[in-house]
Amino acid sequence: MTFTDTHTHLYVEQFEEDRDLVVKRALDAGVSRLFVPAIDASYFPAMFDLEKKYPEQVFLMAGLHPTHVKGNYKEELDKISNIMNRHQFYGIGEIGIDLYWDKTFIKEQQEAFKTQINWAKEKNLPIVIHCRDAFDEIFEVLDDVKDEKLFGIFHCFTGDLEQAKKAVSYNMKLGIGGVVTFKNGKIDKFLDQIPLKDIVLETDAPYLAPTPFRGKRNESSYLLKVAEKMAEIYQVNKGEIARITTQNSKEVFGI
Repeated sequence: MTFTDTHTHLYVEQFEEDRDLVVKRALDAGVSRLFVPAIDASYFPAMFDLEKKYPEQVFLMAGLHPTHVKGNYKEELDKISNIMNRHQFYGIGEIGIDLYWDKTFIKEQQEAFKTQINWAKEKNLPIVIHCRDAFDEIFEVLDDVKDEKLFGIFHCFTGDLEQAKKAVSYNMKLGIGGVVTFKNGKIDKFLDQIPLKDIVLETDAPYLAPTPFRGKRNESSYLLKVAEKMAEIYQVNKGEIARITTQNSKEVFGI
């Protein structure tokens, strides 16, 4: 069984002490494809180190995370754009709008989101969307830019059934992670109404660890707990979940 973690921040400080062990546990568990989203330009050296060490397993994305969009966002986007011209990336992410922590830079977040969607279209790459307390705002941007070149993943999907269907209508897969295992996560109640062909698996490590690890540091090997819950929801075996969601990830990322 080959599993794909479509969203894992393995390069961040929380893995400083035992990163190699974390990767080993993932590979031992069959999670052998690790897609790594960006946060801002300052993290690229750590991301490149990770890729160099695991060139067969680690695939990088480029982008500016919405919570890191500030008044100087154009400068930051220029830095990222320059790096993209010198290095191969497999997606633009994570990008989007986050109104949970701070609404100060909503205008800048919208502009940065649009700019990076344009990068993705120019390079024929998928986008990976971060959406927190911002479904209406995200959908508004997607309505503006929707065309046959728009595709990607709605990362860490936590909306309702109507929002799930709308997200899929933009040629997006839903990124499903630890939240599906939470008692109050809600998405497990309707997810079987979304075809498996529209789903990819993710951890968002080190965040959002699935039950029974909730509240602890998340890691890519815990993807199996997400897969177990998905097998239960869709009434298929775990191998089928692995096969279909990995195939879906190949369609998105092209590898």
